[in-house]
Amino acid sequence: MSRLGAFVRARYPANRAQRGMTLIELVITIVIIGIAAAALFTAMATITGRSADPMLRQQSLAIAEAYLEAISTRPYAELPTAAQAASAPQDVEGNPILGDYRVAVAVDAAATLNGVDATRIEVSVTDPQGQALELSGWRTCYEETGC
Repeated sequence: MSRLGAFVRARYPANRAQRGMTLIELVITIVIIGIAAAALFTAMATITGRSADPMLRQQSLAIAEAYLEAISTRPYAELPTAAQAASAPQDVEGNPILGDYRVAVAVDAAATLNGVDATRIEVSVTDPQGQALELSGWRTCYEETGC
């Protein structure tokens, strides 16, 4: 055995426990954490940029539900007169509200539901970004006069 080999084994024994990290391991760790942080920040920016979409959709749904409920409470014979072309939503007094939205109502009085004469009411709301939401409902004659 050479003196150099004995010196190396004595100075660096094989069973010595490793302590700390090497410079290469540290650099690799920093690069991986940087890539993960960049991906996370990109996802957060995308989510934040689209945060207004759910609000517009909820507003459209509220408008459509209000119109469908108001039309459904009319007397059955008056339902065909509820149809309207796309226009700004209106409050109960007929004043336009939320001018960037458009509401259209279609009424099909000749429809049948499971063999029973019924009227189909379709409300379509378009939000300021141009996304449309459609809500449909059915109304039958509840032994009203004029059916």
